[in-house]
Parts: sequence; structure tokens; C-alpha cells
Amino acid sequence: MTKLDRQSVIRAALDLLNEVGADGLTTRKLAERLHVQQPALYWHFRNKRVLLDALAEAMLNENHSHSLPLEGEDWRHFLRNNGRSFRKALLSYRDGARIHAGTRPSAPHFATAEAQIRFLCQAGFSAENAVRALSVIGHYTVGSVLEQQSAQEDAQERQEATTPSAEGASDFLLKILDHFDDDEAERSFDYGLDALIAGFEALQQS
Repeated sequence: MTKLDRQSVIRAALDLLNEVGADGLTTRKLAERLHVQQPALYWHFRNKRVLLDALAEAMLNENHSHSLPLEGEDWRHFLRNNGRSFRKALLSYRDGARIHAGTRPSAPHFATAEAQIRFLCQAGFSAENAVRALSVIGHYTVGSVLEQQSAQEDAQERQEATTPSAEGASDFLLKILDHFDDDEAERSFDYGLDALIAGFEALQQS
């Protein structure tokens, strides 16, 4: 039998996450997928929270392609590109936002976090406001993706509901809601992201 290693567990857990979602991801199911007993998992992850933190980190490593500013990149462009890249990483797996919510930079990402803060400090931010700006965009991104992924998960149940959720809404409101249900998530995210960055710029100039 192939020796169980940390990366094999993470890979199997991510695959299982896509199949069953965050609520269905249990150490029992993961152990069955890997054909091992549950205690074997605890050699690499002492509890489910540690495993989820590792999954969140793996999502970023795989799909977050703009975690550091490019040479000569304007801070506004960096924050926008960084937020969009972070969103892409969270959307790359089912319930990605739920998995990531509440995590903090781990040791492998300390250097990246410090580089981001130093970059914003060079652009005129105080260290405290640099951290605040990065945190606000991070929280906004997680919340936005959480709403999007939750809506996707619930879409089938809404369609099967016997009482239409839009009952009593005006034609004007229904038209607007239909527009947003089509393919508005990315544009709405960008709108909010740009608003945040414009707010940071205004605060910097005040």
C-alpha cells in the first residue's frame, strides 16, 4: 500500500470537497476515500480545522496568481488585481469561501504578507492602514464569494419551491433581479472593489 503523505491527503480532500461540499467533508469520508483508518489522518492533521486551513492554503497556492505586485505596478492596480485573483482562487473549489473564512496567513505566506504591507507603505500608507486595506479587501472578497457560492448551492431548491420567492415584487424589481441572476457576479464584485480602492485613495489624500 502506498504510504500516506500530507499532499495526498490534501489532494483527496479537495476532490472530495468538490463532490460533497464543506458540510459533507468529514474525516470519516476522507479516510474511506484514501482507504485508511481515521487515526492515520491525525498523523498529518490533528483535527478538521487544521485540515481546512491546509485546504485554504492549497487553493491559494494553486490559483492565486497575483499575490505579489509586479515591478512598477501602481498600488491601485495591485489591490484590484490581487482581489480578483483571490476571488478566482476561492471560486476554484466548491465552498472555497467557507473553507477560507477565518484563516490567517500561515508560515509559508508570511513573506508574501510582509511584502504586500511594505509595498503599500512605500506607496504612502502607514503600516496600520496597509494592513487594514488588505484586510478589508480580503473580507470583502470572501463575503462576496460566499454569497455567490451559497446562491449557486441553493438555486435548485429555489426552483423547486412551491411558493415563488419573488411573489409580490414589481415588474421593475423582477427585471433588475433577473439581470443580476444572469451573469452579474463578476461585474458587481469589480464595482465594489473599485469603490473600496477609490475610498482608500480618498483617505490617503485627506
